[in-house]
Amino acid sequence: MSGVPEMSPEKGPEHPDFWCKRFGKGVTPWDAGRVPAALVDFIARQPTPLHTLIPGCGSAWDAAHLGELGWPVTALDFSPVAVATASDILQNVPVNLVCDDFFTFTPSRTYQLIYERAFLCALPHKLRDDWGKRVAELLPSGGLLAGFFFVCDQAKGPPFGILPEELDILLQPSFQRIEDTAAEDSIPVFAGRERWQVWRRR
Repeated sequence: MSGVPEMSPEKGPEHPDFWCKRFGKGVTPWDAGRVPAALVDFIARQPTPLHTLIPGCGSAWDAAHLGELGWPVTALDFSPVAVATASDILQNVPVNLVCDDFFTFTPSRTYQLIYERAFLCALPHKLRDDWGKRVAELLPSGGLLAGFFFVCDQAKGPPFGILPEELDILLQPSFQRIEDTAAEDSIPVFAGRERWQVWRRR
């Protein structure tokens, strides 16, 4: 034996440790540190606040903005370090911050909106079908899935790109797309390949 300890391979993005390591080191190129314009516009167009779930909330900037506007928000992440980061940002903003796994957690309420922001593109391809089923499970008929989708053929990630036809296959059985526009203020890691979309649960 050489006496050199064997290094264990890094866990993939389906494990909390992957994200704990990055948040712990402050390596978060997906974190805009601000609220995107398309979300601000979407909020302004809603007649009343919507019970909202934000899976993979990370630093929770968007959750903080919604909470400050009086929207009832659950911000969810399975990385304890991400949740600690979000807690520092949220301070006293009334957001239900939860450390749990999106695929297995038990919601405390019925959601009217699931906000997608750099969560689907963080998931390995093998979890995409589960994601599609889960968002459909969590929303009642008429509920909305709204947010940003990394639409491109970038196979290596995260972020992992998804082609338009692949996204349609995931969502069209349970949802109807009602908005689709190019994002105008993407951060560099997503620039030119991000679309704002809204899908309504059938």
